[in-house]
Amino acid sequence: MMFNYNRRPIVAGDLPEHNIPGIRFTDGPRGIVMYNSTCFPVAMARGATWDPELEHQVADAIGVEARVQGANLFAGVCINLLRHPAWGRAQETYGEDPVHLTAMGVAAVEGVQRHVMACVKHFACNSIEDSRFKLDVQIDERTLHELYLPHFKACADAGAASFMSAYNKVNGQWCGHSSDLLTEILKNKWGFAGFVMSDFVFGIRNGVGALAGGQDLEMPFRMHFGRRVLRALKRGRLDHDRVDDAATRLIQTQRRFSTVGEPRRYQPSVVAGQAHRELARNVAADSMVLLQNYEINRTPTLPLDFSRLKSVALLGRLAGAANLGDHGSSRVRPLAVRTFQQGLADRSPDTKLLFYDGRRHRRAARLAARAEAAIVVVGQSHRDEGENLVLWGGDRRELTLSAADERLVKSVAAANPRTIVVLVGGAPIVCESWRDDVAAIVMAWYPGMAGGDALADILAGDRDPGGRLPCVFPRSADDLPFFDRRARSIRYDLYHGYRYQDRNGMQPAWPFGFGLSFADIKLDSIDPEVASDRQSGHLFSFVVRNASERPGTTLAQLFVTYPADGPERPPRELKAFRKLRLDGGETASVTLAIADDDLRYYDPGASRFVRQTGRYAASLVLDGRDLRSHAWTFDVVAGQSNN
Repeated sequence: MMFNYNRRPIVAGDLPEHNIPGIRFTDGPRGIVMYNSTCFPVAMARGATWDPELEHQVADAIGVEARVQGANLFAGVCINLLRHPAWGRAQETYGEDPVHLTAMGVAAVEGVQRHVMACVKHFACNSIEDSRFKLDVQIDERTLHELYLPHFKACADAGAASFMSAYNKVNGQWCGHSSDLLTEILKNKWGFAGFVMSDFVFGIRNGVGALAGGQDLEMPFRMHFGRRVLRALKRGRLDHDRVDDAATRLIQTQRRFSTVGEPRRYQPSVVAGQAHRELARNVAADSMVLLQNYEINRTPTLPLDFSRLKSVALLGRLAGAANLGDHGSSRVRPLAVRTFQQGLADRSPDTKLLFYDGRRHRRAARLAARAEAAIVVVGQSHRDEGENLVLWGGDRRELTLSAADERLVKSVAAANPRTIVVLVGGAPIVCESWRDDVAAIVMAWYPGMAGGDALADILAGDRDPGGRLPCVFPRSADDLPFFDRRARSIRYDLYHGYRYQDRNGMQPAWPFGFGLSFADIKLDSIDPEVASDRQSGHLFSFVVRNASERPGTTLAQLFVTYPADGPERPPRELKAFRKLRLDGGETASVTLAIADDDLRYYDPGASRFVRQTGRYAASLVLDGRDLRSHAWTFDVVAGQSNN
């Protein structure tokens, strides 16, 4: 059941007589799994910050804690594309779009590798949990290269030390054995110089086949890379050069990182110390998404003015729980967790906090009726989603809240018009049956060890809710691609998330990139001209203005629509983004760039990316709101790329 998983570094390939320490593995991505490390918000929450610089800070802190505690490899850069929110391990990745995944994944690699090696996972097409040991993902070459591989290539280009192969098959080949993925694409086509390790235990089915396919290291111990491999070498069924290559990659990568580090920072007190706890709090606040904020008496429900509130009801089983997410291989065990109940109690000691776990809905409603505002905390825990550990976790059966949670929300909302729902979970939750009954909704994700204080910061207005959705929140599970958690075979195509909804003319509950601010930030002007040159690409400039007195955040996204006379493509695709923080009254001039190579499609016949010539359109989106569709047009001329 993984109760003691990775409490200490997992060591592989150490040769002390040759001064080779070996791989000293620690898992992630919420933080270091070993001992009692800082638990940051889950990766999906950090994806909601849309802030690669902030993710670099988190990764830097994680790298320091890994180094201090005896690890030299962090296997927590998970960049699997979220195809469907029912995936139980959605919380471990950053979102649904490869451009966004690229920015966040590269930031993580670069931050971690200031101190230790980074392992990027799970290569590739890993996005169903319950059938991961038997699933065969059928995918055409174009979809694979355009949607499911670009972020992996970017991390390889950024110098990632290691890749972890996935459990599933891709087009009939186990990923841990796949010469197409591990050798032809990763090592030969992309020029990856690091090493490939298997996912644990079931990541390899046959040692000879895995080594021949490009696998370099079996984890967490030797099961298949033993006597059968030696016999295969002696009998000529396995190339000696392939084994030498695997060993060389392992040793050279360790040597490459032997001089990396900042020794003065590696003090035991840094682990879950004040600086890292404050960073966790900052990230949690910057990840929380304000989905809804209706006005009551012409005043927005949030933020709450606790100085005027005599009593607030805090309701729900998760309000007082240390709910950090999955209890599988990504579990972090901090010594202390700030729950929502603790954060709110400490934030406003003069406001009476009426706490109840919500088991009896009538009692919860009576308590809510006595209070001036009601906060209901509902959603998921490790029992509902995460790594499949038989008794809990796995893929989600439903995308809605549980029936009990929905009854609690409706009962409280009927008793108190100032009802605020705080959602907890690792992926989109369908809210259609109750969202119009409540005044405000905050998506808090799994916010880490400082999540209680961060939520209090948001509800009180000390911080602007900085999160924007890294994935579509649909109105119904029917508005999503086919998903079968027990599937043995499934086909992936070009459409999922906002691409799927755009193609089918669907209106999501909350779109990709959506999030409200307490400030009034709006588009001030757009420069209608597109500046283009070879070095910078196509430059799109605009001005945003904070028309309010309080500081706030906004997310600018640039989407592209393609010429109609080319191959089939999604109606629009994200190509650039920028997270902005503006003080009250501040104006910011912004320029987003798109290179011609960012607009290519993959031509299977030529086995390369090629440019489509013609006239393109670009549209600006602020916080999920499409302000001026096709505000710019620009031309792309002939050219091609060999990768």
